[in-house]
Amino acid sequence: MCVPVGGLLATLATALGVVVAFAPAPRITWEHREVRLEKFHEPGIFNYSVLLLSEDKSTLYVGAREAVFALNALNVSEKQHEAYWKVSEDKKAKCAEKGKSRQTECLNYIRVLQPLGPGALYVCGTNAFQPACDHLNLTSFQFLGRSEDGKGRCPFDPAQSYTSVMVDGELYSGTSYNFLGSEPIISRNSSHSPLRTEYAIPWLNEPNFVFADVIRESPDGTDSGDDRVYFFFTEVSVEYEFVFKLMIPRVARVCKGDQGGLRTLQKKWTSFLKARLICSRPDSNLVFNVLQAVFVLRAPDLKEPVFYGVFTPQLNNVGLSAVCAYNLSTAEAVFSRGKYMQSATVEQSHTKWVRYNGAVPTPRPGACINREARAANFSSSLGLPDKTLQFVKDHPLMDGSVTPTDNRPRLVTGNVNYTQIVVDRTRALDGTVYDVMFIGTDRGALHKAVSLENDAHIIEETQLFRDFEPVQTLLLNSEKGGRLVYAGSSSGVVQAPVAFCGKHGTCEDCVLARDPYCAWSRVAAACVALPPHQTDGPSRTLIQEMSGDASACPASSLPFPPPGSSSLSCRGPGSSSSPRSPWPASASRPDRSPRVALLPPFLSDQAQHVHALGTFHLFCQATGPADVHFVWEKNGRELEMCVPMQTHALPDGRAHVLSWLRDAIRESAEYRCSVLSSAGNGTSKVRVTVVRHEATHQEQWTRELAAWKAVAGEHDRMMHSWRKAWESCDKGAL
Repeated sequence: MCVPVGGLLATLATALGVVVAFAPAPRITWEHREVRLEKFHEPGIFNYSVLLLSEDKSTLYVGAREAVFALNALNVSEKQHEAYWKVSEDKKAKCAEKGKSRQTECLNYIRVLQPLGPGALYVCGTNAFQPACDHLNLTSFQFLGRSEDGKGRCPFDPAQSYTSVMVDGELYSGTSYNFLGSEPIISRNSSHSPLRTEYAIPWLNEPNFVFADVIRESPDGTDSGDDRVYFFFTEVSVEYEFVFKLMIPRVARVCKGDQGGLRTLQKKWTSFLKARLICSRPDSNLVFNVLQAVFVLRAPDLKEPVFYGVFTPQLNNVGLSAVCAYNLSTAEAVFSRGKYMQSATVEQSHTKWVRYNGAVPTPRPGACINREARAANFSSSLGLPDKTLQFVKDHPLMDGSVTPTDNRPRLVTGNVNYTQIVVDRTRALDGTVYDVMFIGTDRGALHKAVSLENDAHIIEETQLFRDFEPVQTLLLNSEKGGRLVYAGSSSGVVQAPVAFCGKHGTCEDCVLARDPYCAWSRVAAACVALPPHQTDGPSRTLIQEMSGDASACPASSLPFPPPGSSSLSCRGPGSSSSPRSPWPASASRPDRSPRVALLPPFLSDQAQHVHALGTFHLFCQATGPADVHFVWEKNGRELEMCVPMQTHALPDGRAHVLSWLRDAIRESAEYRCSVLSSAGNGTSKVRVTVVRHEATHQEQWTRELAAWKAVAGEHDRMMHSWRKAWESCDKGAL
């Protein structure tokens, strides 16, 4: 049976704070202005919530409010076509009479955008609470005016959940069947054999539909005997009853060849079964029971499809999110061999359903028509006996649960709410295959994460939308013109590459990123993107180490600058922590060894309060012997990033060193900046506190420190103007 309800409630109530301390944070955060992103927005058009790639991957179709667009898939800022589908004033008036907003709700929100043959799209919209569907000709890019009733195919309310998938010209949908949204339905809209779920709480109980896709019959001729359509949703539990509604994530399955029953279940699914999805952390008993998004990963080297799901806890007051992955065979085993549940005949505490241990009719209830059934002369669901049909009508819920691979989440994060996910499968230089997860957040960011030796690593966070609006949809294009990710939000569509390899300026930084898309090129002396479908073995000219070991990087060949000149370097965990001079000692060095001294402003004088979703800078500067350098620590651990360090050789053989750190944190942290040299060490530290409200003081610091960074980038001018001040400060310290 399912996890005991006592344990479930305990985890929901008590374990919320446990995971945060162990949650990985993005190694790098790219602000919106720091990376090149192609964008599309049409003035006056909002809610770009449906994305679809053409079969040849060259065109991106976008469904928005009252419009459909065709964009260049390699550059979404290039609009190719547009078609508008607006609501008449009469329909707006009737919608407003029913208590809906004329300015927002009583418009036409495109919700279904599915391929219909080589030259058309099937489009459905809310149509002022009168859902309708039409055909969009891709040659003329005009609607054909074949208006069809969208009831059961598209939601009435733009705020209602929905999902759909086109399978061999027939639309499978999960949505609401009435104006009030009180009649959920999973249906097949077919002129030959339309089917739908039974309108009963055991079948669907206030579901929030998330995703649907078709799983084709395996070509090796297994006994499944039919294609299956999977639906993913979260619904109110039917197993247990409490004073509040306990949410349960589900996966349901129907068979494409289902024709309904002859007498029992006429025009209803005879193959509808559903099971619970488990996503929990065994070490903390934390259960993630609200499903937010699903992606099906298919690849030639995968034996079976893998379902990736994004989850959050029901009582999510600290922004916890998790990603769990499921093998198709695990779900199929629950449906094909698992036990069923039945309504409890006596009151058993809060339990309303229990495991059914009685006899199961033959053919097996809810099974597709397979070889075994055909051998028993059951060639169609119309021929199934009433005993089998009545059983599946009364027992749609499976007792077994679908568990994730390795019985644990692939990723758990704190202080972030994930909304969408796509997954790409790529091969690193050493031949290892990685599943790279691209996960959208409710603050307009994109996390890129990978599982490394049973541990999750968030490679980077990219702020896709300037206004921090939720990512409503994600789509991956991994086959044409370089791999790309598309994200839709209320305001527009953004296109991003799967990797920003060129942003890593040094070999150490490139390797420490542990990005399977990137490698350091010895020839180009740059971090470069590996070609798609990398098949070559390790290359002598490329350096990539997914463990983060940067020892293979070539030693820095720093120039020997004359006194008064400057150099810019970068130190990270791969650098030696022992004092080492970047250039020979000057002949003019005084007899007495120069002391090391930290110079103001110290860390304690700098940013002490920051926003959780913003970035900030910290600076350290010191003077000392020529081997002086900095080491940065965060919460007692040396930072796993390359921190820039600018060294200025002074005429007397000493050096002035300036280093700056750029970071973003989601919870308060302590930073240490230690200056190391043969003449001694020094440490400056600060406690940076995250605030959740606007702080004028922080805004002033952000502007000031950003200006410092800009000045620091102008090496010669800055060093010339500050040189006398450094020397005088140093003399005062001696």
